[in-house]
Amino acid sequence: MDAVRVALLREVLAGTEWPGAARRFAGALRGSVSPRGEGLLLLGTEEYEPWHLAAHLVDEAAWSGRTELAPTLIRHRARPGDPPHLAVGPARLHRARRGETLLLVAPDRPGDTLLTDLEAARRAGVTLFTLDTGDRDVLALAHESLTVAPGTDGIDLDTVQHLVSAAAGENGHPLPVRGRRTFRDRVARLVDHLTSPPPERW
Repeated sequence: MDAVRVALLREVLAGTEWPGAARRFAGALRGSVSPRGEGLLLLGTEEYEPWHLAAHLVDEAAWSGRTELAPTLIRHRARPGDPPHLAVGPARLHRARRGETLLLVAPDRPGDTLLTDLEAARRAGVTLFTLDTGDRDVLALAHESLTVAPGTDGIDLDTVQHLVSAAAGENGHPLPVRGRRTFRDRVARLVDHLTSPPPERW
């Protein structure tokens, strides 16, 4: 989803909690991922792989200069012959350690084996973020969660993933001296201005 579409989506959702909630979640995620660490691990459930979120985070990492936001996608059914970026299997989750950040996207309840692996990763020191639909076992494991309960404001987890990925790359560079904005910040501000409704006349 490009910047114009994200701005339009934010406009549609203005007045709801979602743009702000996505920015807060993305900011916490950005703060958790260390530039000197292994970067971000991204995982879905056994039935769902967050392909689109992975692709959008790669784009945002490139735009923002925060390369550590480009995730390692952990796949439940990775095969040795897959391209390297698609060949990372569940063994990577078993090797996760303190200082690493894992983002779980769970539109459905993870199986017991995955929940056990997530609990072990948390005990090993991994910081766990979840985009979820409110499963109690998932919420109990998460350090940070953004929950989209079915039927909430007519929004779904896929839409929230777009908001989170776009927000993750915002303000990725430190501001230059004298508070000047980065080029990406200026473009985002222009897009927001061009797609906002005209002010009301009194």
